[in-house]
Amino acid sequence: MDPLVLMTDVEESTDALLRDAESWDDGVLAEPSGLPGWSVGHVLTHLARNADALTNLLVAARTGAEAQLYASRAARDEAIESGSGRPLAEQLDDLRAAHDRFADAAASMPASAWFTHLPAIGQSAAGVPWGRLREIEVHRVDLARDYTAQEWTDAFALRLLREFVAQPPADAPAMVLRPLGLEHPLTIGDSGPVIGGPTKSLAGWLIGRADGTDLTVAPDGELPKPARWK
Repeated sequence: MDPLVLMTDVEESTDALLRDAESWDDGVLAEPSGLPGWSVGHVLTHLARNADALTNLLVAARTGAEAQLYASRAARDEAIESGSGRPLAEQLDDLRAAHDRFADAAASMPASAWFTHLPAIGQSAAGVPWGRLREIEVHRVDLARDYTAQEWTDAFALRLLREFVAQPPADAPAMVLRPLGLEHPLTIGDSGPVIGGPTKSLAGWLIGRADGTDLTVAPDGELPKPARWK
């Protein structure tokens, strides 16, 4: 898909998150998120710093500079930890400004720069807008504020599902996925149970963001335990 078309989705998703978060109070920030060990404040800060990291990649693709997401893993973790306790208004201003920097970097990309290979993510710069959209939509679920995988668009859920199947974690169990309305099954591993159901439910369950209660298993049995996507 055209990366600039995906940037429209990134813009809409970010705006929706900010609108929702503006109705929260500061007490929400200390509440547990859906990510073990992280509060809501950690997730919001991560989303801001991720926007800056992906901006770094786009600038590198455009200028030819060395592409780096973060200075180091330790620097990433420290930035998230130190920013997690800030007041909500400060967090949202930070997220909004980080998004604007990312959007400006995308708008500044000449067409040829989108083909630049970025070793940091193992693909071309054209994959960066999708990476940002995925971060926002999945972590909106992790914020544990009534936004679930059922709010994803079908197009987003299907792309997420196909991405996971194409590059599953090493500990992902073998299975055959049959999303409703999709003619061909999606397969992880050599064999395994057939899991069927709505695309959103399958995608959410497969990355550990839904319980899979509306999915079917054949032969009859329990759903396998999926490998959680970060």
